[in-house]
Amino acid sequence: MEQQKSKKDLIIDEVISFLKISFFSFIFIYLMQAFLFKPIHVEGDSMYPTLQNNDMGFTNVISRNIGGIDRFDVVIIYLPQTDKYLVKRVIGLPGETIEYSENKLYVNGVYVEEPFLNQEYIDQFMQGIDGYFTSDFGPITVEEGKYFVLGDNRRKSSDSRYYGQFSASQIIGKGVLILFPLDHIVAR
Repeated sequence: MEQQKSKKDLIIDEVISFLKISFFSFIFIYLMQAFLFKPIHVEGDSMYPTLQNNDMGFTNVISRNIGGIDRFDVVIIYLPQTDKYLVKRVIGLPGETIEYSENKLYVNGVYVEEPFLNQEYIDQFMQGIDGYFTSDFGPITVEEGKYFVLGDNRRKSSDSRYYGQFSASQIIGKGVLILFPLDHIVAR
């Protein structure tokens, strides 16, 4: 006849089972965040109207590691000095010379259109006091291994114009999948 476990033994078995599940869940979540995707929270209006304040979702870590970084990718950048993350768009690649003149992007002296910018939103600023959405700057040569990034809302963005160029190691993910709020669900 099989002996029944005492109440104390049953409780110990349950606690051990709970600890095992918790440990393996923690390891699984850590590996997912390190190699596949990271949760993000958009803070501020620097990417408006592309992304909005308090949007939440995920960024793709694996595509950043495998596919590299291209012009106009939306990227997540880690700022060690503030221990915060920024969501920005890549404008300048390593070795390129970029310049803005009269609201136009020039890469190595050649005009490059920015089709992702919201023209209606830009027009609001064009009618303003100075008539610029992106103030003139440059030419700036992007250092090897670094990237020049801007927010889509140029007038309200702290980006490479403020922080300088970002190294590839500071870019932790590319692309954004917004899942909350539900009416903002979008992949960029």
